[in-house]
Amino acid sequence: MGFGVLGVFLGLLLEVSTHGPPGMPRTSWRHQDLDLTEFSEPNVFNYSTLLLSEKGDALYVGAREAIFELSKKDVSVRNNKVLWNVADNHIAKCTLKGKSKERDCLNYIRVLQVVDDERLYACGTHAFQPQCDYLNLGNFSLSGRPEDGRGKCSFDPSQSFTTVMVDGELYSGTAYNFLGSEPIISRYSPSQSLLRTEYSTSWLNEPSFVFADVIREDADRGDGEGDKIYYFFTEVSVEYEFFSKLLIPRVARVCKGDLGGQRTLQKKWTSFLKAKLVCSMSELNFVFNVVHDIFILKGETWRDTVIYGVFTSQWGNVGLSAVCAYNIAAVEKVFSKGKYMQKATVEQSHTKWIRHNGATPSPRPGACINNQMRQQNISSSLHLPDKTLQFVKDHPLLEDPVLPIGNGPRLIAKDVNYTQIVVDRVQALDQKIYDVIFTGTDKGVLHKSVVFEKEVHIMEEIQLLKNPEPIKSLLFSSETRSLYAGSDSGVVQSPTAFCSHYQSCFDCILARDPYCAWDHRTATCVNIFDAPRQSHRRLIQSLNGDADKCPSMSPRALKDYKSVRVKLGSSAELPCVATSNLAQVMWKSNGTVLTETSSFLLMGEGGLLIYSVGPEDQGHYECWSIEWAPAAGKNFTRLLASYVLTLDPPPRPPHQTRHTTTTLSSQDASIERATESNASSSSVETSKTLPAAGSSTSSALPSSSTASSSKSHTGKGREAEVRLLPPLLKDQAWGVHAQEAFLLFCLALGPSDVTIHWLVNGHVLDRPIMEYRQSLGPRGFLVSSWLREGPLLKDARYRCIAEASTGNDMSELNVHLSIGDEGVSSRDLNHWRGALAEHEQLLKRWQKAWVGPCSCTGVCFPEERRTDGTSKPLCMFGFKVVFVFGSRLLLYFG
Repeated sequence: MGFGVLGVFLGLLLEVSTHGPPGMPRTSWRHQDLDLTEFSEPNVFNYSTLLLSEKGDALYVGAREAIFELSKKDVSVRNNKVLWNVADNHIAKCTLKGKSKERDCLNYIRVLQVVDDERLYACGTHAFQPQCDYLNLGNFSLSGRPEDGRGKCSFDPSQSFTTVMVDGELYSGTAYNFLGSEPIISRYSPSQSLLRTEYSTSWLNEPSFVFADVIREDADRGDGEGDKIYYFFTEVSVEYEFFSKLLIPRVARVCKGDLGGQRTLQKKWTSFLKAKLVCSMSELNFVFNVVHDIFILKGETWRDTVIYGVFTSQWGNVGLSAVCAYNIAAVEKVFSKGKYMQKATVEQSHTKWIRHNGATPSPRPGACINNQMRQQNISSSLHLPDKTLQFVKDHPLLEDPVLPIGNGPRLIAKDVNYTQIVVDRVQALDQKIYDVIFTGTDKGVLHKSVVFEKEVHIMEEIQLLKNPEPIKSLLFSSETRSLYAGSDSGVVQSPTAFCSHYQSCFDCILARDPYCAWDHRTATCVNIFDAPRQSHRRLIQSLNGDADKCPSMSPRALKDYKSVRVKLGSSAELPCVATSNLAQVMWKSNGTVLTETSSFLLMGEGGLLIYSVGPEDQGHYECWSIEWAPAAGKNFTRLLASYVLTLDPPPRPPHQTRHTTTTLSSQDASIERATESNASSSSVETSKTLPAAGSSTSSALPSSSTASSSKSHTGKGREAEVRLLPPLLKDQAWGVHAQEAFLLFCLALGPSDVTIHWLVNGHVLDRPIMEYRQSLGPRGFLVSSWLREGPLLKDARYRCIAEASTGNDMSELNVHLSIGDEGVSSRDLNHWRGALAEHEQLLKRWQKAWVGPCSCTGVCFPEERRTDGTSKPLCMFGFKVVFVFGSRLLLYFG
């Protein structure tokens, strides 16, 4: 494939990534803020196999070399445990085959299925020699008579597979050999011989199985086809040519009554057919071609069944996940009436498979035995003619795809990778039925969404797991109204709704959660399933988000405003956090709406920060939340916080001019000589000084920091104060990595002669430093200095010193090398992200007040001053910050 086609394809990826729907959750909950129940045990890992007991109070958990029985009402309660270890001789065989003794050659319990009320069927990888056994629930012990697990359980603990037990028979999709190169879909039955797929790439081509389940035949269906087992997987395409392996999501179907063929397809499926699952953005012609999980939401009849799936693109840099839904009737129609495909001859063309246009044998190949066949004396698959069976063997692929409901995704989310999905069907107070979708991600986050007629609304994102690791299994119990998530580190139980965490009617209604309603008598947001039915009449619920239904609130009295007192020239921080990610925050000062250029201030996610407060900044400040409810077609405003900002009385002026004096360390002497010219031009008598290095502590993480500050001021005027602006160096520590280049920056305010100096290990840098200056009128001068460093060879101490005739200010960073690539805690990394984001916003606000000789489409700095003394106009186009987890950070100018 030429570069032209590849370029068009990559351009399409950029278009999708840029213009895809945002899918922003309205509310974000942190793990520590929620009532979550957890279970784990020391030295036990990989709690990835979960099974809910339908009759008893039990959640069965398959982990590494252990099976647990937990209470499904409270998973922190362990009722039973059994160990299933691997014998030394099996471990030795595993290691001889090149597998890791500590990781691969253990027993990962991957299959837990209910056999009857007294037994479970359990299978484990067993050091790449899979074994199965029966678990007696009475004494919670294994029978001790293990069976060969090939074809029932994967060899590799990281390999995808699926199983389902139907009437005592185990249906599975997995690899049949050690190398994982022979995939099969099989049935193991105590009373019948093994039934499996043909070993052919036409049937299965490098599949990754994700789910299997049975769809029962209704009594009133009438065609007598019986129950069917559906498999869902992603495989390498056999029908399309591409510049790399193209993946295709599939649904396959086999009939429960299948017995194999008499001569052709002996002990093989005679009913195996597969079709393509379509999940795409039709407006951009973009396809989500990897299915990760399936949930079958079963209704009162088979026709009410809806299949939900989570999809991504095999090109992960797109950063999109999708949820598509399919009617079972649409799936059945493709299998019962769809066209078949056949391999193309060499002369025919560029494609590998084309539509079969010839005659199709009768009975229809791949169909289940039905009443019409029985009238023709074909009572089982053993009686099917060889012509039909040979056609099935050669034509297992259907041309017609299975299209989603609405011909597109129900939900598209940006910058997340969905791994698991469950769906609950909820009857709200308006008596309508809503599907609530729970999707787990590879970062331990749960998204909760609700399906409306024309939209899907993501209500919440929940940090379900303490650490950002994949959610490997997700179950839902309608009995306990709980979700159960399994991961490598443990099991977490979560309620389906967090209604009580909404503190106001405004938030309760705008959440648009079918589980939640506002009780105006108790002034609380309640779960409708926990509230007595007789109280439902007084509950307020509006799933279009019409918060006007809430009781009106009286205006906040001035006496209720929080008082904030600051000193002249210092900073004032007024906290305000919107409870909704969809809300915009508006600040008012003395009744006037603040804009980005209203004052020398920063409006960030955490509140309002006013730099260098003066008399004109005093007064009343109000923080308002403005949220648009598209279904209601209205904006809703709410007062979040209110303050009264006043200045402390100024100190008594000194009787004479004060002199600035501190002691220079020997290592800073060069700085004194370099800045004597600035001192001589100032009207304030100053002895040039710089702070000595402060003490610091080290950390086991890749980097750690300390900061110290030393100031000496004349106090002549607020514009003359020398101050470093946040983020200080200590806030930039998490951007430093030992093996990579990094950038450090300092911002300073001061008089016209303010200058920024850099020291590394006490020595003045002799390499170029980028510096930008701009007059801010009566506020003084703003100086921004950038230093590119790295890779580091040893521990280093960086100092940024803002110096002027009126004083100085210093920030310091100690970087300590460590061995390995330990991860960075999300809290500190988010702090670093926030610091840079605020800095970028600050630059954008300040640039509106800057006038220079250049014309820019990005950020325009009128003057660039280099270390060689030259200067010229500079345009900085599109300052960008790119973050990567694992303590690596890249900053660049684009």
